[in-house]
Order: sequence, then C-alpha cells, then structure tokens
Amino acid sequence: MAKIKPSKGAPYARILGVGGYRPTRVVPNEVILETIDSSDEWIRSRSGIETRHWANDEETVAAMSVEASGKAIADAGITADQIGAVVVSTVSHFKQTPAVATEIADKLGTDKAAAFDISAGCAGFGYGLTLAKGMIVEGSAEYVLVIGVERLSDLTDLEDRATAFLFGDGAGAVVVGPSKEPAIGPTVWGSEGDKSETIKQTVPWTDYRDGEVAKFPAITQEGQAVFRWAVFEMAKVAQQALDAAGISSADLDVFIPHQANERIIDSMVKTLKLPESVTVARDVRTTGNTSAASIPLAMERLLATGAAKSGDTALVIGFGAGLVYAATVVTLP
Repeated sequence: MAKIKPSKGAPYARILGVGGYRPTRVVPNEVILETIDSSDEWIRSRSGIETRHWANDEETVAAMSVEASGKAIADAGITADQIGAVVVSTVSHFKQTPAVATEIADKLGTDKAAAFDISAGCAGFGYGLTLAKGMIVEGSAEYVLVIGVERLSDLTDLEDRATAFLFGDGAGAVVVGPSKEPAIGPTVWGSEGDKSETIKQTVPWTDYRDGEVAKFPAITQEGQAVFRWAVFEMAKVAQQALDAAGISSADLDVFIPHQANERIIDSMVKTLKLPESVTVARDVRTTGNTSAASIPLAMERLLATGAAKSGDTALVIGFGAGLVYAATVVTLP
C-alpha cells in the first residue's frame, strides 16, 4: 500500500490585514419611516440603529468585495498574487453559479486562486475564518482572503415593520496568513435547524418565478424568538469560545459580536460579565445589520478609529439564519 505524503503548512494562522467598504448612500431612519408606521425613537430603542448604508447599481456584491479586499491585502503587506484562496460569505449574490468568489479573485489579480462561496448567514465570517485557518495550517494555501459581503437592501421588505429598519449593505475582508504563535483560537460553531423558521427568506425563488407570489422574496424573522435565542444561547457559545482559547473575560481587550441589534449586544456584555475595560463594537448604530459583513466591518472601524489596536485580544461571534453560529478568539492585526 502506497503511503500518502502528510500535509505540511504553517504551525498557526493569524489575521494579517483587514479592510471594509460601506456604500456611499447613507440612509437615516426617516427614510424607513416613509413605508412603515413607526418612529425614529422606536427604531433606536429597539435596535440602536440610526443610519445604514444602501448600495447603488454600481456597488455590486463583487465591486464592494474588491474594494474591501484591496484594503485588506494592502494592510497585510502582501500582493494579490500571493493569495491562494478566496472565500466569500454572502446570501445576496443572486447568481447560483458561478461563485462570485471567482470573479473577485480574477478582478483582484490573484494567480488562479481557489475561490468559492459559502452560505452561513450572519455567522458566515466565522465559518470562512475557520476554513482559512485550516487551509493555512494544512498547507493548501499560504494566504487566504475571507470576505463577508451583503446587499441586504435587495432582500428587505420595506413594508415589514419588524425588519424594514434592520438591514444594510457593505463588505468586510481579512487576509489570513501564517503565524509562529496561536492567533486564532479554536472555533465553537454549530447549528440549530429546528429553529430555522425564525429567520428565513419569505418564499423560494421558484414561487416568485412561477407567479405564485407577487412580491420579490425578502428576509423575515420572528424578532422575540431570535432575541431570546441570541441573548441566552449565544452568550453560552461566547463563553465556550473563551474557555476553548484558555482565557477569561478579564483577558479580553475587545468584543466584536455580530452587529444585529444593540440590545442583544448589551445583554451579551452583561451575561458575559465583561469588564468595563473591554472595548465593545457598536457599528450597528450607523451601519445596521450587514449579516456576514458585520464583524469584519466592525473590526475595521475599531482599528481605524483607534478604539482597538493591533495585537489586542478579541472575542468574535456571529449568529443568524439557520440558526447557525460561530465564535472564536483572535489577535487583531
């Protein structure tokens, strides 16, 4: 029997660079109130959201990804042709095939990088980060580009009082590369498919195609059920990620949860008993819920504003439709 040569990669992996892109159009709550019966005060008190960004026709999933990725590659101090794989998490690229990752890899000027899309909703960045870490340690790529990107304005029902104010557009990207020491902890991830109806697309694409419904499919959710699940169950997952990394909340510098709702963020901070010294990402206020893009966008803003710094220890956790989740501890680039 022939012996297969073992894989050999870097001993560890780390995030080397981060980049973000927010569409030029800023949409305040007043615009949302044109189509739903609500108030600016109600939206802010329920979600913390004041504004969000909506993409124009030129700000496609691919175009926003290329902009964010270019910044991440430059921040990492490498060139595009060194990228060995491109992983894109999105639910709002409307071509089933080919994967938008292949278009992005080509436009960036990679040297025939492996490229594929994943669909893991708001946990997609964590899923992509975990895959990238595995590729680098296994040796199938030296540098991996992980992108979270959404145009959720295309999947928003502006007459749905429960969700019309939630969603925004944007792209966030990180370059993951080799490290001599651990800088991405073990991932705690999973799914609870028995609760998948709590966040979902309203109808299948085929129902719209066949004329069975007049409205284009949108994202809808059972707000209270999602809130309870996120607050109670995801706090447990976050703690498991801390335990898996061998650190306590007192060791953290930064907390970057999925930017779904500021009330959820506040509740998780309280349940985890995070010290006041921990910087908490609150990008949701001005960016809204950008699903897979929310964590890298929040990370990029914290670093750009100086609220967080290179070398800080951060807990990241994403959770959403599926219901899926992923949490890990990372060293910021």
